[in-house]
Amino acid sequence: MNKTMLLCGLVLGATMLPANATETNRGWSKVVLPAAQQTDVRASVAGHRYRLFVSVPATAAPAEGYPVLYVLDGNAAFPVAAFLARSAANRSEVTGHTAPLVVGIGYPGNEDFDVAARRRDYTIGAGDSNPLTSEGGADRFLDFIQNELKPLVATRYPVDHKRQALFGHSFGGLFVLHALLTQPTSFSTFIASSPSIWWQNKQLLSELPASMPPGVSPRVQISVGAREDDPPPDSYPPDLRALIASRSMIPEARNMVGQFQNISGWTGQVIYHELAQEDHGTAWLPAMTRGMQFFLAQP
Repeated sequence: MNKTMLLCGLVLGATMLPANATETNRGWSKVVLPAAQQTDVRASVAGHRYRLFVSVPATAAPAEGYPVLYVLDGNAAFPVAAFLARSAANRSEVTGHTAPLVVGIGYPGNEDFDVAARRRDYTIGAGDSNPLTSEGGADRFLDFIQNELKPLVATRYPVDHKRQALFGHSFGGLFVLHALLTQPTSFSTFIASSPSIWWQNKQLLSELPASMPPGVSPRVQISVGAREDDPPPDSYPPDLRALIASRSMIPEARNMVGQFQNISGWTGQVIYHELAQEDHGTAWLPAMTRGMQFFLAQP
């Protein structure tokens, strides 16, 4: 495991001025996110490397520890989630909500999204037995979170093991629902933004149980952008619009919510949002905002 370091994400490009500029680079530096740290770790089983980002609330931890929000696609999503958590801390005296510890799960490198790695880790399928496959590694990734990442976080910070949430968008949303259906006690709150339920001929639907295990009652938020299946024509080229049309989002999300409502023990546990004017590329921002509120409102 590499040495923990201060988060230096959100770099302002290279911040180099043109050679003929009269000003110098003096006084410019990388942007540092408040109260945040990062470290790189390697999964012990598959050997894949991950970059972890952590934001610690400025408020003191309650006796039971901080609630924890785990955020997939951490390179892109962590700064937003960390800001929302800081805002929650600033309003805690008014709302009575305990600000969460935020843990972003990302990948080494400077890209917002590691397309190949997230496809490998977030999708379900037959590839779980082989760590070298390019997709279908959701079970292996969930085991890493449960058996390696959570214990690592708990050794460094006071956490409330009964109040932990998972947020993911697109393939990440698919992973969130897979975690819910296969390990419903892994988190107390599951926040699935624009889940790719269409994946592998809707294989996720085969994981739906007949009933909730006794004593298990996680809360679930599923959201989707209202323009996901028909995005603005000027936003995407024709070939990409055709691909979008082949991957139905809104009907599948509605159907999934309906399926949950019919499962014994899950009635009333699922919240659904169709986010006005949002397409697949933008829906995750309001989905995370609502997801944070949804999580913090849970006892």
